Amino acid sequence: MKIDALNWQILAHLQQNARESFAHIGRKIGLTSPAVAERVKKMEDFGIIKGYNTQVSYTLVGHQLKAIIMLRAFMGKLKPFLEKVKSFQEVVNCYRITGNENIIMEVVLRDQSHLEKFIDELIVYGECRTHIVLSNVVENAPIKKTRDIK
Repeated sequence: MKIDALNWQILAHLQQNARESFAHIGRKIGLTSPAVAERVKKMEDFGIIKGYNTQVSYTLVGHQLKAIIMLRAFMGKLKPFLEKVKSFQEVVNCYRITGNENIIMEVVLRDQSHLEKFIDELIVYGECRTHIVLSNVVENAPIKKTRDIK
């Protein structure tokens, strides 16, 4: 499926507010509500739009710490970890990566004691490096059409 300029405009609006009505989007980009709905449906069918979600403030639901934890798995421990990590409620994102570490996780925790207990669970799988997040500089930035670099 080709993503034309109108589809990029629709994606920009939905990434900013997934609850924005098709009629409102249509008025802003010069399409009818049914035309916007049809384009959105096609993008959903092709998997370009993967879903819609709610962003929750981790601090307002009782988590005072956000951390980035990098794990360098011990020999033979990566596959068991990849299964186990799915059960950790603290993990909000987990990536398998290249480089010295095998894993990067973004976690939310109640406090420092919770962090210590969580790290104790992780160290059976590998060596951990933990970084406390102080603030978000860029968060959930919208995906945009890549610019041509000359």
